Amino acid sequence: MHTDEANHEVTVNQRRDKLAKKRFTFDHVFGETSTQQDVYDTVVQPVVAEVLEGFNCTVFAYGQTGTGKTHTMEGDLDKPDMKGIIPRAVEDIFNRLGAITSDSSVKISFMELYNEQLEDLLLNDVHTGGALKLAQTSRGVVVQNLSNVLVKSADDIYKHLDTSLAKRKVSATQMNKQSSRSHSVFTITIHMKETTPEGEDLLKVGKLNLVDLAGSECVGRSGAHAGDRKREAGNINQSLLTLGRVISALVEKRGHIPYRDSKLTRILKESLGGSAKTTIIATVTPSASGFEETCSTLKYANTAKSIENKPEVNQRMTKRALLKDYCVEMDRLRQDLVAQRNKDGVFMAKERYDEMMENEVSNAAAVKEAETTLMNKTKELEE
Repeated sequence: MHTDEANHEVTVNQRRDKLAKKRFTFDHVFGETSTQQDVYDTVVQPVVAEVLEGFNCTVFAYGQTGTGKTHTMEGDLDKPDMKGIIPRAVEDIFNRLGAITSDSSVKISFMELYNEQLEDLLLNDVHTGGALKLAQTSRGVVVQNLSNVLVKSADDIYKHLDTSLAKRKVSATQMNKQSSRSHSVFTITIHMKETTPEGEDLLKVGKLNLVDLAGSECVGRSGAHAGDRKREAGNINQSLLTLGRVISALVEKRGHIPYRDSKLTRILKESLGGSAKTTIIATVTPSASGFEETCSTLKYANTAKSIENKPEVNQRMTKRALLKDYCVEMDRLRQDLVAQRNKDGVFMAKERYDEMMENEVSNAAAVKEAETTLMNKTKELEE
């Protein structure tokens, strides 16, 4: 494999057939001598600036297991030169906010998707609350009961990261001694106050999602032949396969996009064809033994380049409108509390029950659509 950083090209060829070259072009290419700082300055620093302008942005790393996704996203928190995208983004955000005179606040959330189960990595007790659930709301897909922790500094975030990263599911395979067995999503949400020329306060919100996907792997080469390792590998590959189908459907502009086929694609819906600005970092190995996986990763990333998102800056809210939203939410919670105390047959407010039933109807329609799709795919397979 050869990387041409000047022309943004990656060339791959098999040793036994040097004429069978495959060339891929990207927005940026980093070679073996590139540093963590190089990657951050070129790729992520402009993204952080856009988040502070009020956009929702996503950066995710994809590639074969053992190629350096987690190293790129997390790095080594104890070594300044080896820090990955997450700690550098955290420090960059607080440095920029420190130079702004207006009020601001920062919240973080951190979750992992393991064997199609969502877990909150910021909870002190991993057994508290059980697995998280996805819900479709007017604001899009949300993760119910996910912790959003208010932080005051980069050091605050590092304290949470130290405990959270230790909870991530990792295990040794023949291809990687510390293979991540889950997808993780680290989210930083920033609220900033602005003042209009008329003196009215506005709230600007930006969100940065940093996603470390579990590595795609060949079960035969990784040694995940049985038990938990085989089930993990199957779930990882299945969710990445669904992600690939979503990307292909978006590029080909098909009528149906199979977001609902996987929790991973439901979580990333806004980032793939939605209103967020999205960056994909593809990690590959120079090893000749990984030729097929390298080509697959590069094709995957090259196809994803053609997805057309429609980025929209988040609507700025007045203090009055924000307080109104909070009052509505507090009123809902108060109604639920009254219903629980009275125990009059429905242990939630009537409005919440009606909303739940509407979601139930929507989910039933989605299930029916999925069953029809499955039936059609089964027919195609039989043919």
